[in-house]
Amino acid sequence: MKHIVLTVLLLLAAINIKAEYIVHPWEGKTVAYFGDSITDPRNKAADSKYWSCLKDWLGITPYVYAVSGREWNDIPRQTAQLKQEHGDDFDAIIIFIGTNDYNNAVPLGHWYDEHMEEVVYGHRYEKRPEARMRRTPAMDPDTYRGRINIALDSLKRTYPMKQIVLLTPIHRSGFYANDKNWQVPEDYANRCGEYLDAYVDAVMEAGRIWSVPVIDLNSLCGLYPLHDEHAPYFNNADTDRLHPNNAGHYRMARTLYWQLLTLPCTF
Repeated sequence: MKHIVLTVLLLLAAINIKAEYIVHPWEGKTVAYFGDSITDPRNKAADSKYWSCLKDWLGITPYVYAVSGREWNDIPRQTAQLKQEHGDDFDAIIIFIGTNDYNNAVPLGHWYDEHMEEVVYGHRYEKRPEARMRRTPAMDPDTYRGRINIALDSLKRTYPMKQIVLLTPIHRSGFYANDKNWQVPEDYANRCGEYLDAYVDAVMEAGRIWSVPVIDLNSLCGLYPLHDEHAPYFNNADTDRLHPNNAGHYRMARTLYWQLLTLPCTF
């Protein structure tokens, strides 16, 4: 029995020693952040954003290109600005956008256009032409899926060697800035008849379609502004449960810290 106890203690000690030498794969890296108001450093709901927390904890140098109110169709512009200002001199890109597409009722659209095409094929017989259906990414800038296709097609071509990570939109409740900017909670469908869930699911689908990792912040960070008990994580309990405050950003950042631990930042 003593030998078993000693062996267990030695194993635990070895595990603790190894844990001390684990280096976070994103430590000391340079990361570009694309998105909307939740990421925009000029948004005053929080003076410590999730990316500034990661900067403090991991020494990440942030290049932030997010702009309040922007939708997925702004990602190509943010990509072009990154390319112009920094070229290839960074390590990875994190994209956190989509809540405004839902609010502004951008139609979901579809991922692919299909058409019949002739292709040469051979298996167990001499190759020969056959008529088959072929799909190509739908590039409709007026739909949500089309916008994502346009953005990721551009990014995958512009930065084929870079890590690109998508974050799903977080839950949202009311945002009542003024009579011209009065946004209802997510338990209401938008003018397309779609709920926020569909826009979150589309980001998850995009990860499979374009071979990019997705961190489902919508479920993993735990923020749920529809409940009054979660109002302390947001800018204002009465007028703004869309934008997380410092506490909300801290919670998102803690989630990202551990999720990013499972992903390489560079290749």
